[in-house]
Amino acid sequence: MKLSEILAKADKPLISCEFFPPKTDKGEENLWLCLKELQAISPAYISVTYGAGGTTQDRTKGIVTRIKDETGLSPVAHLTCVGASRDELAELLADYRAAGIENILALRGDAPEGVDRFEAVSGGFSHATDLIAFLREQGDFSIACATYPEGHPESAGGVADDIRYLKLKQDNGADAAVTQYFFDNDAFFRFRDACRAAGITLPIIPGIMPIGNYDQIVRFSSMCGATIPAWLHEQMRPISDDLEAVKALGIELAVKQCRELLQAGVPGLHFYTLNRSEATIAIRNQLTDLL
Repeated sequence: MKLSEILAKADKPLISCEFFPPKTDKGEENLWLCLKELQAISPAYISVTYGAGGTTQDRTKGIVTRIKDETGLSPVAHLTCVGASRDELAELLADYRAAGIENILALRGDAPEGVDRFEAVSGGFSHATDLIAFLREQGDFSIACATYPEGHPESAGGVADDIRYLKLKQDNGADAAVTQYFFDNDAFFRFRDACRAAGITLPIIPGIMPIGNYDQIVRFSSMCGATIPAWLHEQMRPISDDLEAVKALGIELAVKQCRELLQAGVPGLHFYTLNRSEATIAIRNQLTDLL
């Protein structure tokens, strides 16, 4: 089912999950085990990321096709501007249409490893806004996009730039937006209110990253521009060497964050699973009264 239809028909907030294509057969086996476990909480859709420079293109395509064919879940295939021309993207989209894949999450994408900054290839796109317009021309896909409630790390204009670009993504054909993860709900609420004031009406779905490894989340956040509040550092640092304690606290904090977001009327919660199911299931099961 198309993402636009899923969101339009929903009578309660939705849960969705994101996976990345593993680089090994064993990793892929673990992914399918996680997907099987997550079916117990009935995610509305599953998104699958697309490696820098198209490094996981074939695995992404294989995974989203298999999700559609074997699980009954609605897959969303990530697509980036990195390393691909218009013709190459059109060819990939033709494959998706033939496989019955209806949903695309369109991103500019990060520069490949070892490259300092993003550069479009000859005949390619420089911005997600252009990719979205191209997707709208290529067929009847439902298109999601990304947005950054604390500002994209490369943006000189901060949050104001993200609001401006999100409006353009909407105008070019995006049906919904999924945010980068964040830990400060007030930052999200300010962003959401400013988006509405700017005429952005598409659903803005908050991204949630349950913390399972403190050092890892510090590293991830420094790269993607997500702020870790001082209070979170204060709670995590003393237990950072105890992974089980970190996971337990991560779930506790995510439940609190998600409960506040749901009470404020968000259309859903998008979990960055890191190809694990335990935390997402535990959090979902503590939010039953709101979902």
